[in-house]
Amino acid sequence: MERRPTIVDVARVAGVSKSTVSLVLQNSPLVKEETRLAVREAMDRIGYVYNRAAANLRTSNVGLIGVVINDLRNPFFTEFATSLQMALSARGYATVLANTDEDPRIQAQVVAAMIEHGVSALVVSPAYDDDASTFEAIARAGIPTMQVLRKVNPQVDRFPFAAPDYRNGSLLATRHLLGFAPHQIAFVGGLSDRTVTQERMAGYLQALDEAGMEPFVVSGRASRAFGREAAGTLTRDHPEVDAAICFNDLVALGMLSGFAQIGRDVGRSFRIVGFDDIEEASQVYPTLSTVRCGIADFGRQIAETVLAWLEENRAPQPERLTAVELVIRETSGRE
Repeated sequence: MERRPTIVDVARVAGVSKSTVSLVLQNSPLVKEETRLAVREAMDRIGYVYNRAAANLRTSNVGLIGVVINDLRNPFFTEFATSLQMALSARGYATVLANTDEDPRIQAQVVAAMIEHGVSALVVSPAYDDDASTFEAIARAGIPTMQVLRKVNPQVDRFPFAAPDYRNGSLLATRHLLGFAPHQIAFVGGLSDRTVTQERMAGYLQALDEAGMEPFVVSGRASRAFGREAAGTLTRDHPEVDAAICFNDLVALGMLSGFAQIGRDVGRSFRIVGFDDIEEASQVYPTLSTVRCGIADFGRQIAETVLAWLEENRAPQPERLTAVELVIRETSGRE
């Protein structure tokens, strides 16, 4: 007895994704007319018959992707979430988005709600200090889930992890600043007990070790307010520090503000490199040198990875780091 054609067969013949065929079967307005016609033609050609009764027994939320972000107030994470959502939408998937505000209890709550509403997959930029309840619930539900931008759960065979190559970013930035023969380079911002801070510091520490220079770390919240405060503290208490790599662009922008207030010439008497390349980095004065993480493209890559997992059963590699580049602007490039 010959095997009955499936939705996967229709997708292959029509040259579209499985999700697109599903949208055609649901008469979704998201599908272009020419695509709809191609799918219907493929169905006729291979003799596919849609069993609507069986389909109705399945969850009504197939095609819903949960996105959980630790801090949507930060433009870096907002740009990632927006890019991811738009890429998923282009493939016919809806997105439910939640901000956890770095609170593991809220994270557990929103993930549980998403599971109850039948999400097909989850993309999580996790909060720290999670008691493992979030990922235990996901594992019980058997939902494909990726950790992005920061790794909290070590089980990357079950919860694959992807992020920009933070270590290489700070390595590039530190070697760039060393080229100006500074007296001391500080690493400013980021809480020292967090893995992402250690990753963003790793290249900095490597480059200083190669140059025979001692590190100078100013730990604190990754915020403008902390950066502004650090500018005053360094000028007052550590005049030997004349360059800094910041945990992120928000800290760097805060330092710019603090130095402007006290009249210190950034780009000459003090050089700064940020991290992330958020939009404001190229709009402030002086323009901010920074490590570009290509976060919009990263969001699109994560969308493709998750959909390949769902539609083609191609699980992501356990860990993947994407390329970064140093963007030299006025805060470190002026003579």
